[in-house]
Amino acid sequence: MSNETQHTKTPSGTPGTGTEPAPRFAAIGMAVADMAASLAFYRRLGLSVPAEADTAPHAEAALPGGLRLMWDTHETLRSITPGWTPPADGAPTGLAFECAHPAGVDKTYAELVAAGYTGEKEPWDAPWGQRYAVVQDPDGHGVDLFAALA
Repeated sequence: MSNETQHTKTPSGTPGTGTEPAPRFAAIGMAVADMAASLAFYRRLGLSVPAEADTAPHAEAALPGGLRLMWDTHETLRSITPGWTPPADGAPTGLAFECAHPAGVDKTYAELVAAGYTGEKEPWDAPWGQRYAVVQDPDGHGVDLFAALA
């Protein structure tokens, strides 16, 4: 590791200044206008979310590696922060799903667009060596689909 990328650690070996371990990145949260519509989209991408979550104010899905994706309705966010409003220019959160192969990007994109979701950018071969496409979930979050090119 170069000096530029080394991080200071306490004698216990954990980042920070105390004896408590540093917080661990564990989840990505998204604000949604319609819980059922949002969850239907993410179920099409293979996430497992119970049907009863469609009417819940908060939902979560376990992701590989121990992370979680969490959804909160606009009403839930307003109950926590009165006066909260969604961003005027759309949703700034973006997620990326890796497909098994380049043809999977095309297939998944086509299936989502055929199901009525907005295609933001049709599949293309990106200069960084991946087949790539972008589709929007029901709240306008850009969801990237990608796979390594052969």
